[in-house]
Amino acid sequence: MKIGRLNHVGVATPSIEDSIRLYRDFLGATKIHEPFDLPEQGVRVCFVDVPNSQIELIEPLGADSPVHGFLAKSPKGGQHHVCFEVPDIIAARDELLAKGATVLRGGEPRIGAHGVPVIFVHPKDMGGVLIELMAEPEHH
Repeated sequence: MKIGRLNHVGVATPSIEDSIRLYRDFLGATKIHEPFDLPEQGVRVCFVDVPNSQIELIEPLGADSPVHGFLAKSPKGGQHHVCFEVPDIIAARDELLAKGATVLRGGEPRIGAHGVPVIFVHPKDMGGVLIELMAEPEHH
């Protein structure tokens, strides 16, 4: 397996609207996409384009969102995960499992916010960072 391009950095937030203001008004972001819900993942997301990647703002959607646990530890939010593209999500998963890494949700890919299959690798196996791997999208 070889990781590809950094697709985005996920940032958990208690309020996407507050985070949009921060990236726009403090940091000068000019390309901010419309927020949208991913009910099957329990989150609302919004992508902020930066010259070489994206920031994914992630807000809990409903009481059983997996982001609630993160915000309980870091109420103001913060870096949630780092996402890299891979050419073959199944081959990447299988290689990581063979090397002893813990792939969350039983290793079954699900469709992520970019509309392609994704997996998450447990931070305990990735130097304390939650890693998302996503199938390379057709367009960059």
